[in-house]
Amino acid sequence: MMTNDPLAGAAFLTADVDRDVAPRFHTDVELLHAREDVVSAVLRVTAHGVYEARIDGTPVTESVLNPGWTAYEWRLQYQEYDVAATVATGVGPLSLELLLGNGWYRGDLGFAGAHANYGDEISVAAALEITYRNGVTERVTTTSDWNAYRSEITRNSLYNGQTIDARLRGKAGAITVREVDIDRSTLVPTTNPLVMRHETLRPVKIWTATSGETLVDFGQNLVGWLRFTVQGDPGDRIEIRHAEVLEDGELGVRPLRGAQARDELILSGGADFFEPTLTFHGFRYAGISGWPGEIRAESIEAVVVHSEMRRTGHFACSEPLVNQLVHNSVWGQKGNFLSVPTDCPQRDERLGWTGDIAAYAASASFQFDTADFLDSWLADLLLETEHSSDRGVPLVVPDVLKYAHFPEGFSLPPWAATAIWGDASIWVPQALWTAYGDEKMLASHYPAMKLHLESVERYISPTDLWDLGHQLGDWLDPDAPDDQPDAAKADPHVVAQACLYRSASFAAETAARIGLVADADRWSKLAARTRAAFNDHYVEEGLVKSDCATVYALAIAFDLLDENDRVAAGERLAEIVRESGFRVTTGFAGTPFVTWALSDTGHVNEAYALLLEKECPSWLYPVTIGATTVWERWDSMLQDGSINPGEMTSFNHYALGAVADWIYQVIGGVRPAEPGYTRVRIQPVPGPGLAWAETTYDSGAGRIDVAWRLDENRFTLRTSLPESTPAEIALPNGEIIEVLGGTHEFTVTL
Repeated sequence: MMTNDPLAGAAFLTADVDRDVAPRFHTDVELLHAREDVVSAVLRVTAHGVYEARIDGTPVTESVLNPGWTAYEWRLQYQEYDVAATVATGVGPLSLELLLGNGWYRGDLGFAGAHANYGDEISVAAALEITYRNGVTERVTTTSDWNAYRSEITRNSLYNGQTIDARLRGKAGAITVREVDIDRSTLVPTTNPLVMRHETLRPVKIWTATSGETLVDFGQNLVGWLRFTVQGDPGDRIEIRHAEVLEDGELGVRPLRGAQARDELILSGGADFFEPTLTFHGFRYAGISGWPGEIRAESIEAVVVHSEMRRTGHFACSEPLVNQLVHNSVWGQKGNFLSVPTDCPQRDERLGWTGDIAAYAASASFQFDTADFLDSWLADLLLETEHSSDRGVPLVVPDVLKYAHFPEGFSLPPWAATAIWGDASIWVPQALWTAYGDEKMLASHYPAMKLHLESVERYISPTDLWDLGHQLGDWLDPDAPDDQPDAAKADPHVVAQACLYRSASFAAETAARIGLVADADRWSKLAARTRAAFNDHYVEEGLVKSDCATVYALAIAFDLLDENDRVAAGERLAEIVRESGFRVTTGFAGTPFVTWALSDTGHVNEAYALLLEKECPSWLYPVTIGATTVWERWDSMLQDGSINPGEMTSFNHYALGAVADWIYQVIGGVRPAEPGYTRVRIQPVPGPGLAWAETTYDSGAGRIDVAWRLDENRFTLRTSLPESTPAEIALPNGEIIEVLGGTHEFTVTL
C-alpha cells in the first residue's frame, strides 16, 4: 500500500568500506506465497550515489547511473520498475541485490581540485511491493538486517574511471551495514528520462603508438565506455585510457585536466566480461595496454550513453561540411544531455552550466524531444535559485560548486544577476514553450523567471542600465586571449542590457498568459525602460557601443532598435562580417544570433558566407580537420595539429553549435508560427553555396517535411504537413500562401 513516503519502511543503507569500493547489498527472502501466484510486483529504488538493482541476478532495468543527478538537497528521484515477470517466474527464495557507486553524490566534482561532494556517505534504499492472486500484499524493504559485501569494483569515479577485479566476482567479503538518516521529504518520482545505452560503435582503426600503447579510434567523439570479453592469465591487468583527440600521435589527455579517465580490468583467468557502468568518459580514442594478444575490431566496442530522448529533427543539404556540422551538433547534445545538460562530458567539470544551455536550448529542442529532460532540470534551477544566498540563478545547476574546496587563490566570479547564465531561467522555458506549447509547464517555470528578474533589479542603476555587478559577457570571443575567456570585444554591460530586454519581454508575455496581470505590467514596464535606456546610452545613428558583431546581433535579434537604427545596424553588422573575411567574431552571447540578425535584415548572402567559411575561426573549420562534435573554442585544435594551450579546451561543447537553430529554421524553412507548431510557417531562405536542403521535424502535431532545390534561378519547394495543421508558406519571391495540412509543391523564378 502506498503512503506519503514511496519507500515507506525502507532504510537507507550504507556500508563501512573504502570510498573507492562499490559495496553490494543483498537479501534472500522466502515469499509468503508461491511465485506463480504473483499478479504484480513493483520495485522502487533510489540512492545517494548511483545504484544497480537485480532480482535473482537479473537487472531490473536497462537504464544506468540511476537515480541520476538532481539538486539532492531538495529533490531525490526514485525509480519505479514493474518486476512482476521476474518475480513470478523465479524459483525458490527471492534474491534482491543492490550495487552502490559514488556517482555524482560523492564524486569529488568540480574543476581545480574542488572535491565538491554532497556528503561523505553514499546510501541506497529499496522497497519491493508484491501482490498475490488472493489480494495479499507483501513488502520487502532494505533494513540493517541485509548483508553487504565488497564487490569486484574496487575503484569507481565519474572523473577518474573504474577498476573491476574479476578475481573477486562471486567471492564474499562481508562488511558492516548501517542505516543512514536522510530527509525523506526530498523523495520525488522520476520525471526526467533515464540514462540509457544507445548505439555501439566498433573501432575504425587500431594501431600501436610510438609509446607502445595500442590506440583505438572509434571514428566518433562519444560519451560512454568500452565493453568487451577477454581471457588472459589471472592477475594480469588491462588499462584503458580515454581521449577526444590525438596530439603528436599519442592520446591528447592534457584537456582532461584532473580527470584520469582511466578504466582497469584485472583478469581472473577465465573469460571476463568488462563494462564499467559506474563511470562515463568523453572520448573518440582509447589507449589500451596489457591486452592479452592482438586487439581486433570485433574484440571491443564503445557503448554510447545518454539520457533517453526521441530524435525529432533531421537536416541534410548539398554541402557535406554543413551536414557534418549538424551531425556534430546532434552528437554534442547526446554526449552532454546525460542526466543534466552539461558543458562537457570529459574533463574534471561536466557541470550544468546555465549559460551553455541558454545559448543552445532552441537547437536542442529541434533535434530531440527535450520537454521532460529540460523541465526536470528547470525544477532544480528553481530550487537552487530559491535557496541561494541572494536568490539569484547559480552559474551551474545542480549547484554542487557551493560545496567546493578550491585551492588557495582560486575563486569563482560572483554569479548574482549574470546575463545569459541567469537568463537560462527564461530562455530555456521560452525554447520549450516555442517547441511544445505546454502552458502548464510554462507556468511552472515562471517563478524562476521572476526570481531572476528580481535579482537583476538590484543591479540596475538609476539610468535604467544593468551596469552594476559582474558579467561574463560574450564568453570565448575568438579574439580574446586564451587565458582570458571573458575579455571580449563586446561591452559586457551592452550585452547584459540586451539580454535583460529579451528576458523581461518574455516574462511579461508569460505572466500575461498565466493570468498574473500585475506581474505582466511590471515586466512590460521593465522591458520598456530597458529598451529606452539601451537606445539612449548605447545607440547612435544605428551604431551600437563597442561596435562589434555580437552587440549588433543581439540588438537586432532581440528587437531593441527602432526601424531606421535597425536598418543601419544590419548594414554595419554585414560590413563587420565582410571585413572579417566571413570568419566568426562572436562568443557565447553573439553566436546563436549573428546569422539570424543578418538574414532578418536582408543580408542573406553574408549569413550564408559566414556559415560556409572554412578558415579558423568558423563553424566549418573544425569540420575540415575531422571534428565529430562541436568544440568549446573555435580553435580547440590549432591548424598545426596541436591542442589549444588554454586551460579550457574541450572537443565536445554544444554552445557554439547554436547556429543549428538558424540552419533548421532559415535554411531548412521549418518555423513555428504559434507555440507547439499548432500553426506552422514554412519559409526556407536559399542562399549562395547551397543547391538544395531537406528538413524534417516531428512536432507534437505530426511530421513536417520541407525540401527545396535551386536550379539557377528556378526555386522548387515541396512540403508535407500534418493533417489539419494550418500553415503559411512564404516563398522566396515574397508570395505567401495559406494551406491546411497535406502535401504542397511550388516552383517560382527568382
